[in-house]
Amino acid sequence: MLIGELAKAAGTSARALPHYEQAGLISSERALNGYRVYDERAVVRVRNIRHLLAAGLTLDDVRVFLPCLDGDVAAAPPSDKGLRVARERLAVLDEPIAAQTEARDRLEAALREKTGDRIRPVA
Repeated sequence: MLIGELAKAAGTSARALPHYEQAGLISSERALNGYRVYDERAVVRVRNIRHLLAAGLTLDDVRVFLPCLDGDVAAAPPSDKGLRVARERLAVLDEPIAAQTEARDRLEAALREKTGDRIRPVA
């Protein structure tokens, strides 16, 4: 299947696929015309990559999950290495969240001090 077909079947952009390939997560053959050609099984692999990226992992993190990318990655039993990577990524994500929460709380306290009102987030 060609890059556009894989992208459509996996629900991603054709621009993302060369990045996955460069990261060593998927592979392709080259047709005589130079186009990338992917195996049909790449659809499941790309969907799993997208699932892990949506969970907050990076492409480097996803490499740890290579052994289970061709199956049901969400149902696979977690490996020690996979759990370690997930915990490390969670810690990295928690740092800016904590900093932003602290800044928000300081700003809200300053506004409350000046206005006496609790500021509600704008939706």
